[in-house]
Amino acid sequence: MITRRHVLTGCASLALCNLCRVPRAVAQPLLKTAHILTTTTPGLMDALARLATGQMGDYAETFVVESRPGAAGRIAVEAVKTSAADGSVMLMAPLGFMTLFPHIYKTLRYQPRDFTPVSTLASTPAFLTIGPKVPAEVRTVADFVTWCRANPNLATYGTPGIGTSLHFLGTMLGRSAGFEFLHVPYQGINAIQDVTKGVIAAALMPIGTSLGLVQSGDLRALATTGPRRSPFVPAVPTVAEAGYPALEDLTWMGFFVPAKTPPPTVDRLSAAIQGALRNDEVRAGMAKLIVEPEAIAMGDFARLIASESDRWRAIVQTTGFAPTD
Repeated sequence: MITRRHVLTGCASLALCNLCRVPRAVAQPLLKTAHILTTTTPGLMDALARLATGQMGDYAETFVVESRPGAAGRIAVEAVKTSAADGSVMLMAPLGFMTLFPHIYKTLRYQPRDFTPVSTLASTPAFLTIGPKVPAEVRTVADFVTWCRANPNLATYGTPGIGTSLHFLGTMLGRSAGFEFLHVPYQGINAIQDVTKGVIAAALMPIGTSLGLVQSGDLRALATTGPRRSPFVPAVPTVAEAGYPALEDLTWMGFFVPAKTPPPTVDRLSAAIQGALRNDEVRAGMAKLIVEPEAIAMGDFARLIASESDRWRAIVQTTGFAPTD
């Protein structure tokens, strides 16, 4: 079974990536218009979609990127599920919609089998950051764990919401280190503001949301959740280096099409995405967005989803989280 570490070790260089084989595209008429639905309000996801599709002119003449937030992003997923399976409508979303959501919602109007995974596009780890509520001498995860044990009433962390992967990572840290880590859910990136104000002690958020504050010294980054150090903050250790390898996690963003989309069309779309990821302009644009290019395509992508789904099922069950409607 493919794992995150296997994928990232194999894909350290796109040029040498055996996992990222580009399928031979079958000659087909160029689509006039292709629609890409994203799961959030305009921001990182649609910026990435526009960046990639700017170099995918061999797939469609025009790309329309449409944000469909609502129901935690499930509206966009459901819309793509019922769309025409001809390659003209696709979903760009974090993998959590296929790997985590089936385990935290009692009822979903879609299942991962309703989609064909085409290719990942980018990934980003999260930061464990602390602010002024925590004494300045706390500089490592070990220091922070010691402080949390000594100050149980102050050991709080914020995330983008209940049932998110970051919520579970914080729960796992508290359980692994033997202290009660109180979760404070927020909407979007608002947790960062309360950490800088000293309202809560810590936050687990994607690194792009707080990189500037870490660089300015307003926040202290204790670790990143990636399996390797982030090129954006090479001095910050990983959670594995800090002694908590079970907290390794990346947010992958990828493309999906309806399950009945013909294989030649999927191959052609995959080839277009892989080509865009080799483009210097796209890679430079991703660096500005604080994400890393990740080209995991077709069968390897499907195996990654299956592996991550098994992992999150076990995590959700271990934490005792009760699935919601």
